Amino acid sequence: MACAGCSSGADGKPAGCKSNGFCSDSGCNKLGVFDWLAGVPIPGGQQPFAAVEVRFKNTRKSFYNNPTGIQLMPGDLVTVDASPGHDVGMVSLTGELVRIQMERRDHRGEVYELRKVLRKSTQEDIDRWHAARKLEDDTLFSSRAMVREAGLDMKVTDVEYQGDGTKSIIYYTAEERIDFRGIVRTMADRFKVRVEMKQIGVRQEAGRIGGIGSCGRELCCSTWLTDFRSVTTSAARYQQLALNPQKLAGQCGKLKCCLNYELDMYIEAVKSYPSQNAKLKTQQGTGAHIKTDIFAERMWYGFKRPGEPFTMAAFPVEKVREILSQNKEGIIPEVDLNMADEAPAKEKSPDYENVVGQDDLTRFDSKQRSGKKRSKGKGKGRGRKTQGEAQGGPKEAGTKKRGSGPKPQGTAADGKRPEGDGGERRKRSRGRGRGKGPRSGDGNNPKPPAQ
Repeated sequence: MACAGCSSGADGKPAGCKSNGFCSDSGCNKLGVFDWLAGVPIPGGQQPFAAVEVRFKNTRKSFYNNPTGIQLMPGDLVTVDASPGHDVGMVSLTGELVRIQMERRDHRGEVYELRKVLRKSTQEDIDRWHAARKLEDDTLFSSRAMVREAGLDMKVTDVEYQGDGTKSIIYYTAEERIDFRGIVRTMADRFKVRVEMKQIGVRQEAGRIGGIGSCGRELCCSTWLTDFRSVTTSAARYQQLALNPQKLAGQCGKLKCCLNYELDMYIEAVKSYPSQNAKLKTQQGTGAHIKTDIFAERMWYGFKRPGEPFTMAAFPVEKVREILSQNKEGIIPEVDLNMADEAPAKEKSPDYENVVGQDDLTRFDSKQRSGKKRSKGKGKGRGRKTQGEAQGGPKEAGTKKRGSGPKPQGTAADGKRPEGDGGERRKRSRGRGRGKGPRSGDGNNPKPPAQ
């Protein structure tokens, strides 16, 4: 894992944290531990746990005794006792969690039997440690070339120098036992340090090198997984997975460790299912178990009758139990082999209910007409405004509302219209209804005199 905002420079080292590839905040380290007891005060009268966990290059960790009671925090560089000389590492864990970690790793022995923390690393110790680590890449390439020349069937994967620069640990993987006594003397003469060869497995190799898994995340063995449990093909069988080596194998070439993560849940679920060895006797034939879908709670059986093609059908677990119980009573039921093709009933989702008097949630979904369309629709059947109304002024005196005011002079007292007036009124109403020209009788546009 990289620090936030950390990027690689031209030489391949992190350029964002400005620590020249040796982070001091545990950001780029592997197998980081979160101290969930940080900030919790120690009960009165109880002394803090004397041991601390120190991390070295990649995934190598160890426990050390702090007899002098130096105040150490995660991320501090410390100088610890080594054989021979001393080594420099980073404190990864302190306090009571160290006791829990020692129990998880089955660490036997008392705390006073552990190697000691000598001091906090001085600047001289850190400079010597940095100078020793700069030699690791050249030593790795040279060791691989020497192994090829010697014709040994081994693969050198990593080189780690001790903090004082007097010892180097060469990690390798091999299929068989290797006699490397001669090459160790050659390496010691060439590198001028004490050489220790340490064989590791392919899983430990993947954890030290790191990489990205098929899930798109960093490998578990290089981020948090410390104990490698055995993974067998039975784990894939319990989970109804196809035994395809290309999909089940990880980058190390072994079965993926994540096959064990959900294995216990599958085993617990399979216990409650009918036996896979039991056969279903039906009128359509005898069905043999093929697979089980634990999530859908269905069991698949294959039916083959003489002269008929092979048929595979799926039944719910309750239906399988019912058929088996009928078989015990001597009843051979008739079943529907196309039961799996039926579409499952959809669950009705609850609708929105306005229980507290709120508005409908879809009130903004309705489309509103634009202003132009509204104005265009409203303008039909109406006359144009006068010039005074358009400018916000009062209406002209000659403008009257329809049906208001005294009756015109041409109207008789009995309410009947005089003869010859109806045609003229119809013309004026047709012109007013179109809404195209000014009203006749308007104050600004007086009616022209009759010819």
